[in-house]
Amino acid sequence: MYETETNIKTASLSEIPLEVGDAFRGLNGKILSRTLISWGEHCTECGWPTCYSTCELYAPREDLKCRRFVDGMVRVDCDGSVNGYLLKVSFKRWGKLWARGNFRLFSPTDAARIERRDYRIGTTLQRLPLPEGVKRNAALKRYAFKKRLASRGIDHRPSPMSFLLECYNPSSDAVRLSVTIRTLYRERPVPFPNLVQLAPGFRSARELKESKIPFQSLIEVPPGFHRARIPFDEISPVIDARAPFAIDITPNEAPEGVTLYFGAMDFVTELEPRTRKTKKIKCVIWDLDNTIWDGILVEDGVDNLRLRPGVVELIRALDQRGILHSVASKNSHDDAMRAIKGFGLEDYFLHPQISWQPKSEGVKAIAKALNIGMDTFLFVDDSEFERQEVQIACPGVKVLDAVRYQELPEMEECNVPVTAESASRRKLYQVETSRQVVAEKFGDDYLSFLRHCKIKLKISRLTEESLERVHELATRTNQMNFSGNRYGRDVLRKIIAMPYLDTFVLACEDVFGSYGVVGFSIVDRREPRMTDLMFSCRVQSKRVEHAFLSFIISKYSSESEKDFLASYRKTGKNAPSGQVFMDLCMQEIGNTDVVLLLTFPRSQKPPDDGIVSIEVVDNAPISD
Repeated sequence: MYETETNIKTASLSEIPLEVGDAFRGLNGKILSRTLISWGEHCTECGWPTCYSTCELYAPREDLKCRRFVDGMVRVDCDGSVNGYLLKVSFKRWGKLWARGNFRLFSPTDAARIERRDYRIGTTLQRLPLPEGVKRNAALKRYAFKKRLASRGIDHRPSPMSFLLECYNPSSDAVRLSVTIRTLYRERPVPFPNLVQLAPGFRSARELKESKIPFQSLIEVPPGFHRARIPFDEISPVIDARAPFAIDITPNEAPEGVTLYFGAMDFVTELEPRTRKTKKIKCVIWDLDNTIWDGILVEDGVDNLRLRPGVVELIRALDQRGILHSVASKNSHDDAMRAIKGFGLEDYFLHPQISWQPKSEGVKAIAKALNIGMDTFLFVDDSEFERQEVQIACPGVKVLDAVRYQELPEMEECNVPVTAESASRRKLYQVETSRQVVAEKFGDDYLSFLRHCKIKLKISRLTEESLERVHELATRTNQMNFSGNRYGRDVLRKIIAMPYLDTFVLACEDVFGSYGVVGFSIVDRREPRMTDLMFSCRVQSKRVEHAFLSFIISKYSSESEKDFLASYRKTGKNAPSGQVFMDLCMQEIGNTDVVLLLTFPRSQKPPDDGIVSIEVVDNAPISD
């Protein structure tokens, strides 16, 4: 919440980069409860009321209080953020954010309802055809009522986890913010039962006073988006959780007019990180004996084996969802493959590992051949010993007792949409196997092999027809997702409609066949900046990402007078693939805990090895 004046100002979310808006939405659905703090503008050197006549910095606003923010508190609607909006604040000299509050926690639904009601009242007061003096008095009474509510203490309740601060700093310099919290206390026992009694250890005073011992913390906000948490365990030894408090946020030695965008500024409880996301399965690895079939091959022989009920239908259903299958079994390779072929399952199992080696070795070999992360595999086996051996040797691999195999289609980890791309995923991997056979003939001359492949990259614009595949790509890609964003379908539709965003859908093919849609990118023309770049691991190390990046750098360098920028959220998984930025001679110019900002000087020409050819489809955002 914020202190609403008689003149409510708003601004557009288009003022901030797309990835920053997405970052403000990053906690959507993850906040369990939060406080409601009514923030207002204040002065670090306040000497009210005499300062109104003696201070040369006094600048009256509509309610005659001192204007310490250039344009007041400007509301920027941001659906999906913690509050549903941001506050844009341009600090004047001595300006600070200040509020009274208490530690009462509200559910996100109740908090949103209260804030919508408060905003409706404020806008209604603004629009009523009343004299300014009447509006000003109404606003003052309203704010006084909000301040009285904030000055109430609470009975013992569950404590928040932390004070959460979200901030976007659009400048090129870091801003240091001091957060100061003080307990408020009263003179005598309060005559109303819903007001707090004297906090233990405090002497009496005639009205609400701030304790002399504050809690203080310094938060450094680097350029870009920043999210900081102050654990409540650090605050509670100093601040009485039953009493109301005063809190302020003050920029330290910041230049006059420094502008910051604030999202959440409340005490919150959140979901624990481990409960936030269910990792999707990309490949199921099956044991054979008493798992795929009833019986033991070396004891019963091929002719006496029987498939388990529904297992073929289950494998086919998951295959249509784009979930791959393989085998890790201790068995005679030739006999096992003869049985698999006899049951009509040979085409479904990619890179089967059948030997007398530990099954974990087979799992590692499959992961290497498919080039997907260990944490996207599910291993199904009837033996507790084998499941434990794989889980210990292959951290991240999920395991499932074979008696539960029929649960697979209903598991959240396997709940992915069926698309034309997903239904053909196995065949794409089988074509890749053919490529590898040819690649071996070229020995160490890998670049010659790539030229032999005659790789072609087709570039088109995101449309409703390609939206489902791009959504699938954005939710599944890890190793080559350089922004880390996970776009829902509704967000992708909004991106299509944004006139200043160029979208690129990337499809790839070579002499062996089609890879399908393998990549997606977004460029904000206003900077210009590439905010998103993601590729399927199927084209990793094939120079496709190099060709595309070189292409768009050349395009925007020729169209803009500014250097081309790229946002890169570096992780342990995408760091090896992130070498592409260095290969293209991009330089690091900024670094936060969220994104790494890279640039390519428009005065230079990006390198191009000519391995991948590019075809621009008619609807692509490419000018002639």
